[in-house]
Amino acid sequence: MDSLPHAFDDSAVLTVLEPAERSVPLVFASPHSGREYPADFVAASQLDPQGLRRSEDSFVDELFASVVRHGAPLLAARFPRAFVDPNREPYELDPGMFSGPLPVAANIRSPRVAAGLGTIAKVVGTGTDIYAGKLPVSEIERRIGNFYRPYHRRLSMLIEEARSTYGWSLLVDCHSMPSIGGPMDRDVGLSRVDVVLGDCYGASCAPLITQVAEDCFRALGYRVVRNTPYAGGFTTRHYGQPRRGGHALQIELNRALYMDEARHTKLPGFDHLAADLDTVAGALAELSREHAFP
Repeated sequence: MDSLPHAFDDSAVLTVLEPAERSVPLVFASPHSGREYPADFVAASQLDPQGLRRSEDSFVDELFASVVRHGAPLLAARFPRAFVDPNREPYELDPGMFSGPLPVAANIRSPRVAAGLGTIAKVVGTGTDIYAGKLPVSEIERRIGNFYRPYHRRLSMLIEEARSTYGWSLLVDCHSMPSIGGPMDRDVGLSRVDVVLGDCYGASCAPLITQVAEDCFRALGYRVVRNTPYAGGFTTRHYGQPRRGGHALQIELNRALYMDEARHTKLPGFDHLAADLDTVAGALAELSREHAFP
């Protein structure tokens, strides 16, 4: 991704929480917690606002907000995943969704596109179609240019700042997952564990990083698995290049731990989970002070 010009104002589409002092090479990101739904998007959808939220990682940015105490920034998209998904390639697109030819660079055959969950999604997490008709092809560049690219430009900048200061970086990509596998998932109908750690089967970060995160979650009483059903999306694969000093770890949290999944409201367990995530962030920060992973 190209770097973000300092004069570019991206505050309308994303939020960055900065620590008082950046003291670790960690960057946290929440690409799917955005809850500002553009009015024209809602109007174009056949779903009501509550239905559109089925793909949203509600409150994940709030759950991880304390990472700034450990010297790391937190980037969060303000726009919703159902509108445009920054955890995809720039042009993973379904040609059947649009009323004109796609960009030449479009990837129309990815598994995500086949599932209806491309860069501009066809369906929400429950498998329900978002739109009744086709979108104008102009929507592709509008959403990617005005929302997707600013997110990745800022993320690239935060990662590069860490790498230039410390010689390496660790991106922690923060997500939540439905408590039961949905119709678009490999584990349809099955109850899920509390935490899934995705490191692309060991390819996106040093093994010790994943191990420290897993050990910390387990010590706090959580059921943890690696890479099933989520091994890491575009963000983890793209920025997780350990041989170049770039490490990336995806964390998926079971939504039943902290929210009412039907109403998108917080449960009493929210504060407890947030406190435990603060402990995990602290453990990763301490690891980064004790070990370098260039």
